[in-house]
Amino acid sequence: FEARSKAISSMRGDLEAHDFLEVETPVLHPIAGGAYARPFVTYHNALDMKLYLRIAPELYLKRLLVGGIERVFEIGKNFRNEGISTKHNPEFTAMEAYWSYADFIDMMALTEELVAHVVAEVIGSTQVEFQDIVLDFTPPWPKVPMAELVQEATDMDFLAMDDEEARSSAQGLGLEVKPHMTAGEVLNAVFEEKVEQSLIQPMFVTHHPVDVSPLAKRNAQNPKVTDRFEAYANSWEIANGFSELNDPLDQRGRMEEQMKARERGDEEAHFIDEDFLRALEYGMPPAAGLGIGLDRLVMLITNSPSIREVLFFPHLRSRE
Repeated sequence: FEARSKAISSMRGDLEAHDFLEVETPVLHPIAGGAYARPFVTYHNALDMKLYLRIAPELYLKRLLVGGIERVFEIGKNFRNEGISTKHNPEFTAMEAYWSYADFIDMMALTEELVAHVVAEVIGSTQVEFQDIVLDFTPPWPKVPMAELVQEATDMDFLAMDDEEARSSAQGLGLEVKPHMTAGEVLNAVFEEKVEQSLIQPMFVTHHPVDVSPLAKRNAQNPKVTDRFEAYANSWEIANGFSELNDPLDQRGRMEEQMKARERGDEEAHFIDEDFLRALEYGMPPAAGLGIGLDRLVMLITNSPSIREVLFFPHLRSRE
């Protein structure tokens, strides 16, 4: 727990050294958004209003970019009404940062610097012993597009397929796919099934499909993918970031597609947030965003195979 405290403190200090301002945003949200997740629901008696515990602070932090705060971050609790595992707890600590006039390339550089700095501050080296492997967090980390990794593993280019062909190809690989899944959603599913477990040393997986990246900016060369990255180590996702979508028309279209997904039964899809869309209409500068799950990072630093070992009060099933 001393390592956890030191990791959070060193990350905060490094961000402040880069002129990021620490803020606090609401935990009770009138509309759940900012990440793919099923929210916890609560009720405000005085306002006679259903509210959601936040699944991510993203949409509020980006409102601050609209308001003129150019570099902003928050370290705090998020809540996701999902399963419990050795890597998941219903409430968890995360850091999110947003950087005006930067892009996902800039944010990848900041991410590897931040993580390497935190690891070195806590254990005195950028090399971490975790179970029976040594993870080397020394920058720079490799950067490989998702579709390229999947093609190397399966000899299939899912970005070149239409939706039906992608679903059929994934079924041929032994995956269960839903009839409404798009080619981009299939690509992401194949990546998680066939590639993710092989990503041991720290690296960035880049250019995720638009279909699974509703808040990320499209790539200028290939509009099927976005300027997004996820950082992996020990086959775990430890960070997620992207060039932020700041076009209110494109963002509205993405949220409308998410609502269609909800109508098909996807409880993790985004709602339409009219207040956030209005903020984008005022104008958000080009920006990049980053989220790092601090509990999972501390697990790696402290050689802890279960998230329960780095939380004071993890949620457990009752004995009954």
